[in-house]
Formats: sequence, structure tokens, C-alpha cells
Amino acid sequence: MVKRIPTGNTWQTIAWVFFFTMIVFTNRSLAFDWSITELHYQYGILDTPTFAGGGNAATHILTLQHASGWKYGDNFIFIDFLEDSEKDDFNDTDLYGEAYFNFSLSKIFKTKVGKGPVKDIGALAGINMGADSHVLKYLPGIRLSWDVPGFTFLNTDFTAYIDDSSGIDSGGAPKESDSFYIDINWAYPLRFGSHIFSIEGHMEYIGERTNEFGDKVSEWFFAQPQFRYDLGNTFFEKPNTLFIGIEWQTWINKLGDSKTDENTAQFLMVRRF
Repeated sequence: MVKRIPTGNTWQTIAWVFFFTMIVFTNRSLAFDWSITELHYQYGILDTPTFAGGGNAATHILTLQHASGWKYGDNFIFIDFLEDSEKDDFNDTDLYGEAYFNFSLSKIFKTKVGKGPVKDIGALAGINMGADSHVLKYLPGIRLSWDVPGFTFLNTDFTAYIDDSSGIDSGGAPKESDSFYIDINWAYPLRFGSHIFSIEGHMEYIGERTNEFGDKVSEWFFAQPQFRYDLGNTFFEKPNTLFIGIEWQTWINKLGDSKTDENTAQFLMVRRF
């Protein structure tokens, strides 16, 4: 069972939140070309992997998410604040975040780097952090940005999945061997008369690896498509400010557990700033 985070690791959490805050709220100093910051609330019944006791629990997730573009590329960052109804040391009160910094070769060299439907290639630097699990992953790789009609964006990311976690000795999840990561992320807007919808999200695949005890950590497939309806446009004449919908979460071999496959809908509300 995953142990609780010790008090001594509080500084790591504070540093992560401070880092996120600095990125989001320094638009002028970073000279963003564009910037979108959102607050998400999600509620659903999520599965608990068998290594953490199994079963499921009603789970609340509050997400602070930020995306922006600047002179040399674009950024995507989020932090999840999770809390579930079961006191089982899994998602009781947890903090998890990811950040991805894409350096566009087209922007850097001031000419299109790509061919055919590939409109750009980027050098990607990612980091994943979990407070309760003491997980720390680095994801260096490349991004292919696709020119597909109708999509606001469509990217395919190929990265390494390098583990720099503290491991079981620090009270966290077992340290793992390195692997690879593939992710497809997109946004596709739709309009029916005066009503605005969007389908957006991502799908990822992470390869098999082993943990520090030599046990197999199964490869996983994880998808989080969101189906959003623009309430701001319909009721407040302020498009792209308030959304309601569902996030459908599919997780085959959740957290590397071959005995746990998750497939569930979560209520979703989004406030965009």
C-alpha cells in the first residue's frame, strides 16, 4: 500500500506550486503570444489499483491548468488536487502535476520545419510529479504538430520516460526502470446553430517496466477525452469562459496494475480565465 507523504517532503510540494504560479501569472515578463488558464472540477467513481487495496471511491478532483505560447514554443502545465471518500492511503488528499515545454523548430529557425500534414516539429521537455507517491519522471523527446482541418491543435508526442523517484525508502511508490511514452493531444471545436461544443483531451501509452523489487509494472493505455458545452456563450454572452460536460476516463492497467482496468465518466465543470 502506498504510504503517506512525510512532513519533510512538504517543501517539494510548495516548490512545485510556486513554480506553477510563477509560470501562470507572469504573462508580461514571458511575453506570451497567447495564454489560457482554466480551473476544472471533476467528480466520479474511480477505481483503486489492487496494490492499494482495490475497490473504488467517489473522487473529487480540482485542476489548475495553463497553456501558453511564446517566442520559441509553447507550454502546458497542470496540477491536480485529489480527494476521495475512502481513507485507504490512495488519493485521500493528494497533489499531482505535469509540465511540458515545447520548443518549436519552426519558431526558432523562423521557417516551416515539417512536410505535408506535419506543420511543425518540436523539442519537448516534460516533468511529472506526485506528492503522495514521491514520483518524479522526466520526459525528453519530440513533438509532431499536425495540420488537420477542424482541429484547433493536434499533436503527437514521443518521449523517454525516465524515473528519478525517491522510492520505497522515502515512503513513496517503488522506484521504476525507465521506459517510453507516446501521447496524442487535441482540441476539436463544434458548433450547432448558436451552441458551441468541443471535444478535447489526450491519449497516452507508456511501455512496460520493472520496479525496484524486480516486479513487472505493466504497460498502460490512458485516455481522458472531454466533451464540453459552452455555457458562457449560451447564457452569459461570454464565449469560452464557462463550460460543463463530462470527462470519460479509460485506463487499461491503471498505474501499471494488470488487474485494474478503469472505464468511467466524470462530471466536468471548467472556468476559463
